[in-house]
Order: sequence, then structure tokens, then C-alpha cells
Amino acid sequence: MSGYAELLPVAFEAVGRGAEAMRERSPGSLTVKGDRDLASELDFTIERELRTFLRHATPAIGFLGEEEGSTGSAELQWALDPIDGTANFVRGIPLRAVSLGLLHRDNAVLGVIELPFLGSRYAAAKGDGASLNGQPIKASTVEDLSEAIVGIGDYAVGPDASAKNRLRLALTARLAEKAQRVRMTGSAALDLAWLAEGRIDAALTLSNHAWDMAAGVAIAREAGASVVDRDGTSHDALSAMTIAAAPALSDTLLTLLAKADFQQRSTGEIRSGSY
Repeated sequence: MSGYAELLPVAFEAVGRGAEAMRERSPGSLTVKGDRDLASELDFTIERELRTFLRHATPAIGFLGEEEGSTGSAELQWALDPIDGTANFVRGIPLRAVSLGLLHRDNAVLGVIELPFLGSRYAAAKGDGASLNGQPIKASTVEDLSEAIVGIGDYAVGPDASAKNRLRLALTARLAEKAQRVRMTGSAALDLAWLAEGRIDAALTLSNHAWDMAAGVAIAREAGASVVDRDGTSHDALSAMTIAAAPALSDTLLTLLAKADFQQRSTGEIRSGSY
């Protein structure tokens, strides 16, 4: 057992508390964070409760939450998304998660993800493998994109959404031509957990927030998936994107992403020149 694995019981307790709150409480009032972006009252409640719990349980470890930012050490830091998939939660869609990762110098080294309405808890610590409800799991070994189910992250909202979505739309179009199926669940944590389990063969998120990704990246890697940035370098909290996949698919997906990027840039230049 690695030193990181010794922290799994604390992470289990924290995530369990968040999952119970999600099952038993309503979303409450909604806070608009920006264009088409919102947080529920329960997002804030869970984050505050788990921040307090983790501060007492692991006082030497810092904390980063989606809703209220960071406190304490940045070298070793919990990263929490209290409700990953808030829009799903508000609408009663069961695809949502509590996601708690541990970052060591910006690298994901531990993760616990619970899907409260699907009865699934995924966990991993660096060097100790990944599990689902206590049973070992492994990522897919699919080698051909035509046989792959690919999860893709939500389209962007907020500032510069139109510009950001040009790449997302171009990539989606290319995936639709090549992959067996393309899926958008609305939860990055769920996508990475399902990748780790082999339910899907790739999970592409064209952004990177530590609270969204830390837990899932740790779990996917320990399950044998490749997790890299858009340029193929190893993924960490400072990466621009999260490209996670069965190892044999990684280069194909990076090439597809590069082609989609070139396509949308060329289209943008043509449009700009026509005015």
C-alpha cells in the first residue's frame, strides 16, 4: 500500500457524506455564476461541510473547491467538486457525482468518485490500482476508433463560449465520422470513472479544472488509461485539456484533435477575411 492509499478512508468518509447529502436534500436556491452557468445551494453546502471535515481530519493538506476556492497548502491539496453535473442534478437526471481528488505538486495521486444514484464508488491511489465498489477495474483495450465509444465534455458557456465551441464542434464532427458512438453525459468525473471501468473507451474534456479532473485522472491512470494534455505531454493540474483514453487510441485522438483545431482556425480566418 502506498502512502497516498492511507488517506483513502478519509476520502471515503468525505465523499460518502457528500453523496448522502445529494440523495437526501433538494438542490435549494440557485446561484447564477455566469452565462448559463449555475450552482445550487447544495453545491455550497456540501463544499463547506467537506472543507471543514477535511481540515480537521487532515490539517496539513490544503483544499481547493469549485465554489469557494483554495485554502492551506498548495503542495498537497484536496480538490473537490461537490456536485459534478449540477445541471443534471437540478433537472433530476441521475448522471452526477461527488468527486474528491488529491494533488501532490499539481499531479493527481488519489481519487474517489461516487455516483450516488447509480450505486457506484470508484477509487484509486497512485501505485495501488483502481477499484469500483472495492473490486479491481481496468480500462478498455480497444485499438480502433471505429470500435470505440467516446465521451466528450460539455460545450462551453460563459465568456468566449462561441470561440471555444468552434473547436468542440469541429472535434465532435470528426468523432461522429470515425467513432462507434459519441456520448455527452454532463459530468467529467463520471466520464473518467466510466473510462476507468471500460464502459467507454475515451473521455475528452477540452478544458481542465482541478476540481473536475483530479479524482478521475488518478482513477483512470491507475486503471491503465492514458491521460495527456492536447500536445501529448503527461497531464497535470496545469494542462490545457484532458485527453484520456485506452492507450492504443491516444495518438489517434490527438491527431483528430489537431486536425479539428486546424479546421476551426482556418474557418475562422476565412470568416474574418470576408468582412
